[in-house]
Amino acid sequence: MIQDDNQKEFSPEESKMDSPFAMFAQCISHIISLITPGNASKLLSTYPAFKSVVDSDSVWEKFLPSDYKKIISISSFSTSSLVTSLSKKKLYFHLCYNPILINNNTMSFALDHESGKKCYTVGARGLSITWGSSPQHWKWLSLPESRFPEVAELKLVWCFEIMARIETKLLSSKTNYATYLVFKFVETREGFETRPIEFDVYFEGNDTHKMHSALLDPPANMPQLSLNRRDGWMEIGMGEFFNENGDDGAVICRVCESEPTPKCGIIIEGIELRPKNGR
Repeated sequence: MIQDDNQKEFSPEESKMDSPFAMFAQCISHIISLITPGNASKLLSTYPAFKSVVDSDSVWEKFLPSDYKKIISISSFSTSSLVTSLSKKKLYFHLCYNPILINNNTMSFALDHESGKKCYTVGARGLSITWGSSPQHWKWLSLPESRFPEVAELKLVWCFEIMARIETKLLSSKTNYATYLVFKFVETREGFETRPIEFDVYFEGNDTHKMHSALLDPPANMPQLSLNRRDGWMEIGMGEFFNENGDDGAVICRVCESEPTPKCGIIIEGIELRPKNGR
């Protein structure tokens, strides 16, 4: 029996037996699978008696994306071997806090820890960067704080334009996504403190655009829209969109400028798409 203080934990033997324990455990497992992963973790802290059920593979398998095995299979061999050896719960949290590289290391995949929905970052090598292949304008380098093998440092351009394209079928359905430019500045930079950058997020082929602009490097007496991230980078919101069923083709995330001016001194890691507020 379960003690009144909720301290007795179901044993694996009990949950496998053809007994009231087994039937009760199956019911609890089904109920838990209908809530969010974040709430499942909170349930465990409140009712430790449910630990063996809450931690079970059958519960956490349902929190993982239905195509998680396919996604892992196109990651690096070492990553694939690591994550497939974990329990489903450990795999879930590993993917939350340790993005894996896919598509020849040009994209990263992770999970939103609260909802389990998909997060993607298109790395610099996966972006379309105007003059990106010209050594006179952009420099490709490796940085220890980046998840990607290479990032792009701007040396000098008059036409600053960056674009990411991602198929909506890769994303979680029925989800509000927010997009972010992930970057940092070098000590000597120019052109980002007085001229605003324009952001545009739209479905490919859709003529309805809702562009907005912002200063990436505003003076100290102006609102700072770029935020420092825990991974050593900065980010600024580009825009949002709702992914209904993943049948809208591709979403385009574009960074550009309205008036060409000389610019230098920014390092681009990528463009990130993640569920807005975990939804």
